[in-house]
Amino acid sequence: MNLLTSLARFLIFPGLLFAIPAAWLVLWIERKSVALLQQRIGPPFGQPFFDFVKLMGKSTPPRPGVNGMLMRAWPLIAVSASAGAVGLLPVLPLHGGFQGDLILLLALMEIPAICMIVAGFSSRSLFGEIGSAREAVLLVSYNLVFLLAAVSIAVSKHSFRLDALASAPANPWRYLGLIAILICLPAKLHVNPFSLPNAEQEIYSGPMVEYAGFELALWQLSHGLEWIAGVGLVATLAIPPTAHLWLDVAYVLLIGLLLVLVLSIIAAATARLAIDTTVRFYWQCTLAFAVLAISTTLLMRLRS
Repeated sequence: MNLLTSLARFLIFPGLLFAIPAAWLVLWIERKSVALLQQRIGPPFGQPFFDFVKLMGKSTPPRPGVNGMLMRAWPLIAVSASAGAVGLLPVLPLHGGFQGDLILLLALMEIPAICMIVAGFSSRSLFGEIGSAREAVLLVSYNLVFLLAAVSIAVSKHSFRLDALASAPANPWRYLGLIAILICLPAKLHVNPFSLPNAEQEIYSGPMVEYAGFELALWQLSHGLEWIAGVGLVATLAIPPTAHLWLDVAYVLLIGLLLVLVLSIIAAATARLAIDTTVRFYWQCTLAFAVLAISTTLLMRLRS
């Protein structure tokens, strides 16, 4: 493995220099698309970046003691984990880079949600605790589907290495697993119809209700990086790479943009579901996708 190539992948593409501006761009596309579909003007271009700069200049409420240290630590951990997940994406598997595995990527993608849960409880706010409880229920509801679908893709290729999964020829079972992952993304990204933890009309932004200033800015940046990691995972596994670097990059960016638009359309066209409806949806309906995918791939492996 070329060290310079690996560092370039972590720091430039798909690393921090690409991921952070892309996160702000995706957040703007999502907000602007929802606004246009609802016949509103929406935010101007670059508004998430301006919000980030504005929040970075604001002061945060004084929180002495261990509780204050924990409140400041959770968004830092969430941003670091999200950035690490983006850096592991197998965007250019044929051109060197980190040889990460799917288990590490999935673990990094789960850390921001866990940080949000403990952050809400650390805030000692009733609304924050309610939002964290909703996030915990939502995490348990969709995560089994999400993890089973990801494992089914790995089992079908007899490998957990991300570069091997991205380079392997596509088959119907991989797309079945990707569909299950795609259905889980609205819940993972907290957009309608699964925006339960941060419902402003009900619990005043849930776990984030006590956050302000640079801490809230970091949470928003972490959310944007979660968008990049989520849609990037689907985009990198959807089409096998070619030998042409720029063509591979164009495919990933195009598929990622289409996924952002599709998720934004779904968010604009649906209303927030109740928590019991969400749990039934993932445990009774979407679970069938993941179970079918993993059972089929296991059967194929036994026959081979």
